[in-house]
Amino acid sequence: MTAELMDTTGTLPGREFAALYAQAQQFYTHQMRLLDTHDTEQLTSSFTEDAVLELPGSTGPVPVRAQLARYVRAGAQRQRRAGGRLHHWVGKLDVRPRADGSLRTRCSALAYVTALDGGAPVLSVCVMEDVLVRVGGQWRITHRRVSRDDLA
Repeated sequence: MTAELMDTTGTLPGREFAALYAQAQQFYTHQMRLLDTHDTEQLTSSFTEDAVLELPGSTGPVPVRAQLARYVRAGAQRQRRAGGRLHHWVGKLDVRPRADGSLRTRCSALAYVTALDGGAPVLSVCVMEDVLVRVGGQWRITHRRVSRDDLA
């Protein structure tokens, strides 16, 4: 049996779409590792200079550079309080290529702590909706909207 690779938007040949999808998966894997290790400098570089971020409870988009360090510090504090390691997992990734070469993505994201007793309580479940653009041959986020999963 042979599986046909498909772009659900119908805009790209299967192999080209598969390559873009793999790039998006690798991008998120790397970005979540940076978040887990609290590497603010490298994490910031995964966003464009003018990127904006919308978080639950915020009144609107804010510049990433103004919010990201605070968010990463809060994650480090949660990790210390929980007495384990903070992890982020991204799944159910949907990638939609756009005519301008950017990607619109949507995925589920879990934040959980691997506790010293071996448990792994989930701290939050959210939906991330991003617009990715190429900058210097690398994918960067120009807009991220995070919403609670129960409200998305």
